[in-house]
Amino acid sequence: MYQYSGRLALQQRVLPSYRVPFFDLLAQSCMGGMSLFAGAPRRVEMIQSGQTQIADFKQAENIHLFSNSFYLCYQKGIVNWLEEWNPNALIVEASLRNISTPSAVNWLHSRRRKAIGWGLGAPKGNGAWARFINKFDAMLAYSQRGAEEYAALGFPPEKIFVAHNSVSPAPTFDLRPSIYNLQPTILFVGRLQARKRIDSLLRACAEMESKPRLIIVGDGPERASLQSLARDVYPAAEFIGAKHGAEIKPYFEEADLFVLPGTGGLAVQEAMSHGLPVIVAKGDGTQDDLVRGKNGWQITPEDYGALVSTMKNALSDMARLRKMGEESYRIVSEEINIQKMADVFVQALNSLG
Repeated sequence: MYQYSGRLALQQRVLPSYRVPFFDLLAQSCMGGMSLFAGAPRRVEMIQSGQTQIADFKQAENIHLFSNSFYLCYQKGIVNWLEEWNPNALIVEASLRNISTPSAVNWLHSRRRKAIGWGLGAPKGNGAWARFINKFDAMLAYSQRGAEEYAALGFPPEKIFVAHNSVSPAPTFDLRPSIYNLQPTILFVGRLQARKRIDSLLRACAEMESKPRLIIVGDGPERASLQSLARDVYPAAEFIGAKHGAEIKPYFEEADLFVLPGTGGLAVQEAMSHGLPVIVAKGDGTQDDLVRGKNGWQITPEDYGALVSTMKNALSDMARLRKMGEESYRIVSEEINIQKMADVFVQALNSLG
């Protein structure tokens, strides 16, 4: 584990529960301590907030302005927090939507201290984004694609660090044995909402020659309508409801293939840690580094034909699926997990001098 000798301040708009293990792990690497500043989400976001155990936590007062593409957030008290914590360095979300970020960066720079931006990437040729990111002393990108986007806007490549987005530790259990079921099992885990395209998954299962067992783990606003649809197009679909922690493990162990037909979804890495090959819709670039030709497939979002053909291809060779699952396990064991992510954060901090 890498170590940072200074005192770290880290800002987030909100603190989702899935990020808590990472932030506590990062706090263990900060010899001077770490304080996390985050506020409450909007009710419409339906984000489950968490609470750190190791990192000092300071509740921000989020003032939400406008909505949809015009949404902005102002975090009241951010400068007061910095004055109280008195950090050597600051890591902030690199988002133009948080209008309190410039004042926080200015506070650090006025004291000859450093600020690091952390984000998904930035639009090509956008002058506002270029001016914004070039206020930072280093950048942390979720993915290689994000790093390339920051570099394209003129940020020095040597000051960009790729911390592969992760929410899971490296698996500590052994890879399961290669036992094949006569009926393949497909698993979906996530919130049941329209953008996850579970309706397409139900219809696609109905088109498979050997009808798979379909397990849907999760809850959400679309559950009733999806169950109604399933009765018409795929009655065998099993709606398990929301499961967490140890409760969900048996479903990963029973599955042969994990499918995420829509955007978003943090369960992909957990599926990979259980030795599952994956089919996911292309998104913001974080999937590019995680899902490769040797462990799964990326498909175009909203392309139903691609979903069907890819599922047929995947289920046509169970021995190949098991090999791909072994590669999934290797990736999250050796390359992409929260420990590797924390190490890159510390490397970026130590590069500041």
